[in-house]
Amino acid sequence: MAVKLLLIALLALASSSAILASDPSPLQDFCVVDRHSKVFVNGFPCKNINDVKAEDFFLSGFDRPGNTTNNVGFAVTQANVNQIPGLNTLGVSLARIDYGPNGLNPPHTHPRATEVLTVIEGELYVGFVTSNLNGGGNRLFTKNLRKGDVFVFPQGLIHFQFNRGKTNAIAFAGLSSQNPGVITIANAVFGSKPPISDDVLAKAFQVDKNLIDWLQAQFWTDNYN
Repeated sequence: MAVKLLLIALLALASSSAILASDPSPLQDFCVVDRHSKVFVNGFPCKNINDVKAEDFFLSGFDRPGNTTNNVGFAVTQANVNQIPGLNTLGVSLARIDYGPNGLNPPHTHPRATEVLTVIEGELYVGFVTSNLNGGGNRLFTKNLRKGDVFVFPQGLIHFQFNRGKTNAIAFAGLSSQNPGVITIANAVFGSKPPISDDVLAKAFQVDKNLIDWLQAQFWTDNYN
């Protein structure tokens, strides 16, 4: 009986951990980031409530378009805990994404957040790829979005947005983390510092090492402001 109870307790703990696997729930009304603290925690330490001001919950500039004059034609303006200290422990953030004509937000992931994206102007071709399936391979889900449409990118999955049109496009994205993080696949694989061994990448992609060397020599843009 004791063994059964222990197993039930362990299963319950595992289930609850899976359900709650996200940013931790706040234990007070708010926990504004203390930028001057030297304490290192999972997240950010709180400043004294007596030092909190309205500006800690405020950010301006989301009406201004990002600079899309770059090699992929897009720009992201972020509103997460790094820009708004009052978001600390609240488990949400926001982003504005601007796309020039044929602009691409290239394949990337948010390791700590699900993303809900809505198109404000223009049209976008969007999609995400599943993790490895039991039978092998990965499934692609895509959709053409118009103004007012909403699409969800599940946490941690590779996804993209592409403006196929000849005019600018704008989207806003809500994310389920105060600090969702981003891994742009091409940048991470070919632009890491120090670089991944070209032997490793040539084997992984089944291509010649000269091609890997050429890819690693390119300028990989970080468009997340």
